[in-house]
Amino acid sequence: MASRAWTPKTLRWVLAPPLEGARELASRLGTAPLIAQILANRGLAEPEAARSFLNPKLTDLHDPSLLPGAKAAAERIARAVADGRKILIYGDYDVDGMTAVAILHACLRMVGGKVDFYVPHRLDEGYGVNAEAVGRIVADGAELMVTVDCGISAAAPIRQATEAGVEVIVTDHHSLPDELPDAAAIVHPLAPPSEYPNPHLAGAGVALKLAWQVLRTICGRDRVDAPMREFLLDATCLAALGTIADVVPLVGENRSLASFGLRGLPATKHAGLRALLASANLTGEKLDAYHVGFLLAPRLNASGRMGHARLAVELLTDASPRRSAEIADYLTRQNAERQKVERAIADQAAQMVVEAGLDRPDSRVIVLADDDWHGGVIGIVASRLVDRFARPTILVAFNGDGGGQGSGRSIRGFHMRDALAACSEHLKSFGGHAMAGGLRIERDKVAPFAEAMGDYARRHVAGEQLCPALKIDAETDLSALSYPVVEQLTRMAPFGQGNPQPIVAVRRCRLIGAPRRMGRGGKTVSLLLGQGGAKIRAVGFGMGDLADHLAGIHEVAVAGAATLNTFQGVTNVELQLKDVLWE
Repeated sequence: MASRAWTPKTLRWVLAPPLEGARELASRLGTAPLIAQILANRGLAEPEAARSFLNPKLTDLHDPSLLPGAKAAAERIARAVADGRKILIYGDYDVDGMTAVAILHACLRMVGGKVDFYVPHRLDEGYGVNAEAVGRIVADGAELMVTVDCGISAAAPIRQATEAGVEVIVTDHHSLPDELPDAAAIVHPLAPPSEYPNPHLAGAGVALKLAWQVLRTICGRDRVDAPMREFLLDATCLAALGTIADVVPLVGENRSLASFGLRGLPATKHAGLRALLASANLTGEKLDAYHVGFLLAPRLNASGRMGHARLAVELLTDASPRRSAEIADYLTRQNAERQKVERAIADQAAQMVVEAGLDRPDSRVIVLADDDWHGGVIGIVASRLVDRFARPTILVAFNGDGGGQGSGRSIRGFHMRDALAACSEHLKSFGGHAMAGGLRIERDKVAPFAEAMGDYARRHVAGEQLCPALKIDAETDLSALSYPVVEQLTRMAPFGQGNPQPIVAVRRCRLIGAPRRMGRGGKTVSLLLGQGGAKIRAVGFGMGDLADHLAGIHEVAVAGAATLNTFQGVTNVELQLKDVLWE
């Protein structure tokens, strides 16, 4: 689970300030002071807000007509369906884009629309709407193109489509550019003059809201008929996948959507989703954000990283149950191959970092390039290196003709896109946001780009940023981590951006018995902790070396996430370690 290469005493523990009214809030909520403290850390110190957070409902979803551009777009789409016009949905190749395509595609098929989809090739075409694809779409006779999870920054290709007679509707959630595309309608939570309550809606969430408004428009009233309502409820499963996979804040409307979709996913009637669950051995299991982020989303993403994402989109749209099983099995094999390739690149890149001295205190950024790296996985590898070395990382894979494709991942406080913009004289193109970016570069520009990025990082990365912070919600005792309390903690799920899994610290724990290595290669450590009369098992994934470090140590301070672990039908409280300190 943990990708960080754990070593002792490399994290800064940052403890949230204690809430003075924790006991009063706990009393009003009927919960433990520890739960009240954690809720307050998330800005939920008012009882009503806390209750709403702990009990997310579908009724928390905002009316789709509030979403900027949704009403105008729905009217145009409904008219195109009624007129029998050919509709093309243009989506991104990641999970958010795939699920957005699937939601809108199924919606329009249900109401009799003539609809197809297009997803660009990650390596050959890159992200977003491109001119070559538009040319093919025009030639194929599309009359209405609806972009999902992309298009807001594609003014030129969209102008090309409209000049060729294709009506274009843009639906997106990415940052608004200086120049908005000249589309028939733009559906975006931040499109002016927006007052939409959720600025962090994912692409799949935007697609679900638009589908909802389309069905309203076709029905001619706010309430849709029973089959449409059943469709929308099942579509929340797809929206939950896209929302969680795209790492948008899981608060407010997003939290409600993710929670409801995860609850409905095990019983979904969607053939592709059922096959995907079966391929991950999750049929009938209770699901959380971990299952999406680490088991389901990687399978879907593997098709785009290792080949073409169209196959995964087929799984989520047109595939029969038999075809779905075939695709899901193939995606599982592709994901295994992706993992193999990723591990090899990560090992090589980590060695290059050390050999080049890029892990020294005077080095504040990592820039590496290689001819043999797979461009589809370098973004994941960059994330691994950030976890390991706590530095912004940019990896470049050359494509054989002298050009290179790069992916960057950042650390808190270092804006990746701004950094790329500052060094853009060495780049053919670039884009991104605060925590991630992409670029294209010529081979002979890599060295000067790395030098320029190094200079920029030395001015913008403080020394303390090289020692990652571990944010801790509360300091507590082992006795406070009782089964009822930890069970209440689980109600705060799904965890993710904006709602991280709660981390607690417990000091003065005695080690009962010797630490044990577990798992493949002994990469996991198991500890039995005692304090007073309380005992809890603690597990550290990727922390197997801790067993050697703790030889002869009798007392430790631990930080981790309290969870419920079920083994052979018995459920116990367990602490998933994030860090361990000792004298």
